[in-house]
Amino acid sequence: MSMFRTTQKGTVTDAMARTAAATTAAEAKSSTAVKDEDPFREGDAIVYAAHGVGRVDRIGVDEIAGTKLEMIQISFPGNQMTLRIPLSKAHKSGLRKIVSREIVDKAMAIIKGKPHVSRGMWARRAVAYQEKINSGDLVQIAEVLRDLRRNVDSLDGSFSERKLFEAAQERFVAEVAVLEGKEPTEVLENLTEVMKAA
Repeated sequence: MSMFRTTQKGTVTDAMARTAAATTAAEAKSSTAVKDEDPFREGDAIVYAAHGVGRVDRIGVDEIAGTKLEMIQISFPGNQMTLRIPLSKAHKSGLRKIVSREIVDKAMAIIKGKPHVSRGMWARRAVAYQEKINSGDLVQIAEVLRDLRRNVDSLDGSFSERKLFEAAQERFVAEVAVLEGKEPTEVLENLTEVMKAA
């Protein structure tokens, strides 16, 4: 029987999996970083940069390739996805708590500002907008909303502009709704009014 398991990305040995798990465990033990003063807790609403708002389902020790690691499990009800990350790598992988009111106010001020019009190729601008959305940074997401809002309701806007705008809007609304304890539809109505008035 072969020791190799074939995956879509190539051939992986059990030894490689054990080595990776052991390396992660060693990094967690030898980490000299200051202890997180506001750690993640089960039930917390969180933001994962690439996927948006989720909820911490479980934090506990799991055995992976013979190595015990403290893992954090997050569910994203909007897209029916569950993600497990070593707790020691949570912040580095883009996991963070919901933003403060101060950050939301700063983001709203950006949305109210004058759009930055770029004359560069749309393909490059689209990539830059997508990177801002995937950063998970509410201020950068606000910049996308500010810059694309002018074309969304006009005939000048393309399908891809609309899709990027909607993705940014969805991320923004989901996080603000959790912070304010409101329904997303109510937050969306308020955001739409702010953008119309800008």
